[in-house]
Amino acid sequence: MAGLYFHIPFCRRICAYCDFFREADLSGIAPALSAMHQEMEEQWEFLHDKDIRTIYFGGGTPSLVAPADVQSLIDRAHRLWNCNGVEEITLEANPDDISAEYVAQLRSTDVNRVSLGVQSFDDAELRFMNRRHTAAAAVDAVRRLQDAGIDNITIDLIFGVDGYDEQVLERSLDQAIALGVQHISAYHLTIEERTAFYRRLQRGQMRVVDEERSEREFSLIHNRLAEAGFEHYEVSNYALAGYRSRHNSSYWHGAEYLGIGTGAHSFNGEVRRWSQQPVAEYAIRRRYEQEQLSEIDRLNEYVMTGLRCVEGIDLDYVCERFGKGHSERIKRSVEPWINSGDVIADGGRIAVEAERFLISDAVIESLFEV
Repeated sequence: MAGLYFHIPFCRRICAYCDFFREADLSGIAPALSAMHQEMEEQWEFLHDKDIRTIYFGGGTPSLVAPADVQSLIDRAHRLWNCNGVEEITLEANPDDISAEYVAQLRSTDVNRVSLGVQSFDDAELRFMNRRHTAAAAVDAVRRLQDAGIDNITIDLIFGVDGYDEQVLERSLDQAIALGVQHISAYHLTIEERTAFYRRLQRGQMRVVDEERSEREFSLIHNRLAEAGFEHYEVSNYALAGYRSRHNSSYWHGAEYLGIGTGAHSFNGEVRRWSQQPVAEYAIRRRYEQEQLSEIDRLNEYVMTGLRCVEGIDLDYVCERFGKGHSERIKRSVEPWINSGDVIADGGRIAVEAERFLISDAVIESLFEV
């Protein structure tokens, strides 16, 4: 089973925290879509022997693309690969794109899951992030989708934002829970170079929040969502029963996937490949960079993705797939974490407890093969 990812790299406005591959010139949408159809034909062989299980439209802002054009890409995928068993088709959207007309058109497509980039339900914080919607618009977007019968909705929130305290975060969490969505992703703000936030940081106009506050906010999110019935199944992701993100979960469990569009990545189990061309260049001819993963690369990726998820990693699998020496080394290296209570061991499985996910990066780094 494999996944298909479409990258729509267009935004009306660039958010202050965003370091994703994107463009603000919307005149490139039509040629980019045409090129994406061509790229699917060109890259048919990448997944020719795999059944497609999930499809994901990410960005950028996929909701800038007309639903009919979204469906056209889905239809082309059906003609090229076996998509009869597709379980989930997700579209990322900005709340202010979710008009009644847009939702009506979206209902005529095969999209069955919508991911809303809400980030906050506080208008001042939204302005600080340079988001183009208001809190009220986000609430309206969720309700329009629900009224139209879309019953698999996820929203993104950001925490760890300088100048916006835990009360602001708690109000956003309460609003998200009250809306009755099925999935919530809560990401700690990371200030990347080439962003407006980074420039503000350099000028002394904002700060990175300290570790103590990060831990408090992480615990607040974990506890509040757990109380509301959400399972904390990955560092940044929470779902009601049966509503985990199947597409993203496939990434974390090593599934193969094909990325279509400039800015997209692909993985076939051995090679990771990506394209980051300007849209005008991509529309004429596609070119790619790639890296061949070594056995150690694959082992480290298994450790990294596994320990970010509630299932953890299976040392019996490590032994079978990578060799007994690697399994024994990890077992020795993880003992201090088990003794401190930060990591749990259950037979051959080791995992970071969900409420301690904030330390998962430190655990992972200590277990890497170098």
